[in-house]
Amino acid sequence: MSKQGRCYWLILVLLAVSGGQQQAWAQLDNSAFGRPLPVGPQYERQLRLDVQAFLFNKDNEYFNKIDEGRTYFGAHLLPRLVYFPTANLRVEAGVFLWKDYGTPRLRQVRPLLTVKYQNGPHSLLFGNIEGNLQHGYIEPLFDFERVMTNRLEEGLQYKMRKPRLNLDAWIDWQRQQYRFSNFQEEVAGGLSAEAAVLGDSTGWSLRIPVQFTATHRGGQIDTIDKPLQTLFNVASGVRVRRPLATEFFHAVHFDGYVTYFDDYSFTDVLAFRRGSGLYLNAGVDTKLSNVQVAYWRGNGYISPLGGRLYRSISSTVSDPNYTEKNRQLLIVRFLKDYHLPGGLIITTRLEPLYDLNHGLFDFSMALYFNFNQSFLLKTIRGGDVE
Repeated sequence: MSKQGRCYWLILVLLAVSGGQQQAWAQLDNSAFGRPLPVGPQYERQLRLDVQAFLFNKDNEYFNKIDEGRTYFGAHLLPRLVYFPTANLRVEAGVFLWKDYGTPRLRQVRPLLTVKYQNGPHSLLFGNIEGNLQHGYIEPLFDFERVMTNRLEEGLQYKMRKPRLNLDAWIDWQRQQYRFSNFQEEVAGGLSAEAAVLGDSTGWSLRIPVQFTATHRGGQIDTIDKPLQTLFNVASGVRVRRPLATEFFHAVHFDGYVTYFDDYSFTDVLAFRRGSGLYLNAGVDTKLSNVQVAYWRGNGYISPLGGRLYRSISSTVSDPNYTEKNRQLLIVRFLKDYHLPGGLIITTRLEPLYDLNHGLFDFSMALYFNFNQSFLLKTIRGGDVE
């Protein structure tokens, strides 16, 4: 069997693994950006209108050779019609509209189609999956900015949610190839799992995460002479959290991860064949803001889905061939979610960072609006409409 075939089988096997899934924070609480798809007897035979809106403004004031400064300013609108034929089945269709400010045209207009079946802790999704930040990856494996630039994931997803074991296995079919195409097919997949060692009843929460992503570019029916590329990224570590029963301090937490990168391609295209990283996060949640300090040390690390800051290869316009095998960053994060009436969440983030290798100070600041509401239109029972 070829490497390409083994890659496909590996991703498919991940979808058959037993485990569990619940909303994971990874090193950040990104719950404001998630959209859970509920299923249950309370929704049976209902026809609903779900409206999701996301407005974003993120300014990266970066002046390094790995990730240059850029600004994201725009909005996403995702209205959907949802029908529940049975208590455990959800069918929805809608449209995704993406508008970047500063240009008169829409950036994207795409259909939304999802079928979700749930049986106890198990759920299976086909179509637009519960993806992006809802996977719960750390940023070296999955870039936060993809919620603005690559919002939709289309494919297949298996999830299970249990009290002490969580799992999310998924495939995102990013680009379909046809006969005589002048481009490669592109597919991504992964697994995010987490086991609880200590529960909150002890006063401490101790969890062991395991995270994996795979990306593949290739195909056998195109007309271009371009080598296939298959990249793997893995991370594991420990997550510790302690709630605090005070008015000002709410919790303290620590996340530590070891990451690994492997280029499983036939041909050497990237600057590094293998790499690794150490990612440490410590923080405190307070009444005013959540504060976190993160340390990253990378050694020839590359992740096609991960944050550009953590890579050892450049993504800049001015220095596209620049590499930095050993990379060290110190990042401070100030995060706050404001829950307002009507289902609106305002998120503010300020993230100064210091490049320890070059003595360079950069920062980013962001403001996000998330709106997510579901409206009952009709209840259909035996041909009658209520």
